[in-house]
Amino acid sequence: MSAPDTVVLHSGVVRYAHWTWAIGVIILIGSGWRIYNQEPLFEFLSFPVWLTIGGDYAGAERVHNDFGLAGALLWHFAAMWLLAVNGLVYIVLGIATGRFRRKLLPIRPGDVIADARAALAGKLAHDDLSVYNAVQKLLYLGVILAGIVMVLSGLAIWKPVQLQELTALFGGYDAARYVHFFAMAAIVGFLIVHVALALLVPKSLRAMIAGR
Repeated sequence: MSAPDTVVLHSGVVRYAHWTWAIGVIILIGSGWRIYNQEPLFEFLSFPVWLTIGGDYAGAERVHNDFGLAGALLWHFAAMWLLAVNGLVYIVLGIATGRFRRKLLPIRPGDVIADARAALAGKLAHDDLSVYNAVQKLLYLGVILAGIVMVLSGLAIWKPVQLQELTALFGGYDAARYVHFFAMAAIVGFLIVHVALALLVPKSLRAMIAGR
């Protein structure tokens, strides 16, 4: 029987999907923030240009101009298709191989509350990385759903006439923009928690790099 430190935790496909997703999301969010600055949903909120991805940064202090918008759109659409294809492959394989069922189900409210309390008290065990706790299960399922919503609402914004049924499903073009924004915010929140936990439990990061 293999020693615990040689157990394969993440297959090559899972690791490839994870890091592709990470790169794609960074590009998507950075370019999305540049696009958002051109027509903000909230008057009190704009993103520093140095945090965004787009074209030339000349005149970057004028965050509401259209400088670099074309470049941001190109980056945004490229990342969108990368994430859509990568996500579709990941979801299909996750269902077909039973990985989702084994890793993410079941989720019981009582377990989520108990594990959340243990995490806040610093008493949540991380001995077995092959088993997700209830909070992890909820977060991973939540970010998958947020990703699906973000892609669909993005398509509704991009092609509101050609995909008018999809746009109508979100309550119209303006409502779809808000849905898209809050889906993005949910993913950013997940990333913050995910990176923080990876730094607190370094062996989980090593496992996603080496697979073992």
